[in-house]
Amino acid sequence: MRVREYLGLSDRRQRQLVWAMELGLVGMFFIGLERGNTGVIVNTAVALGVTRLPSLLERDFSIPMDPGLTLWITTAVFLHAFGTVGLPGAASTPYRSVWWWDHLTHTLSATVVAAVGYASARALELHSDSNRFPGPFMFVYILLFVIAFGVLWEVVEFLISELSRLLGGGTVLTQYGVGDTMLDLVFDIIGAVIVAVWGTAHLTDVAHALSTRLALRRAE
Repeated sequence: MRVREYLGLSDRRQRQLVWAMELGLVGMFFIGLERGNTGVIVNTAVALGVTRLPSLLERDFSIPMDPGLTLWITTAVFLHAFGTVGLPGAASTPYRSVWWWDHLTHTLSATVVAAVGYASARALELHSDSNRFPGPFMFVYILLFVIAFGVLWEVVEFLISELSRLLGGGTVLTQYGVGDTMLDLVFDIIGAVIVAVWGTAHLTDVAHALSTRLALRRAE
């Protein structure tokens, strides 16, 4: 049983939740403008862009993005953006005041990255008879894919943080030291394991659609 079925969320309810979070992101973007906070503006703008990806993939590339997948992606970027803004009138943001917030968002973001890695590899396997990825290989592949992306993200985060400090501008991404980086990677791995063990069933239709597109491109 899929998570959304276990929770009893209908397609309509999932779409409503996505719409509410998108509306929240728009509100947070304007809060960033009002505060003149570069970090909030950039993070919410990027999050809004990501929430548009499912409809773009479905419309322009015929990749099936059911409401559950869209909710999954939107929740990950919404919680990250909300972590930089917080509740109106609050003295601090969730990233600064809630000790587990960063762990939660890293885990959720890692599940999205793992989903991309799995769907791509599965599509290649379906596309060619010569590609065979047994279960243990796919499990290790997802872990390594997420770890590699996580390391790249930490490097980018460090470079942007240092550049912001040198230029004296607002902080878009913040580095809190080696210990924080190691913890981030640990929770990245947790997200990868969640997808490798329980999440692949949600991605079957996506993988088949990607495989079909590969076949069409090859035929052209």
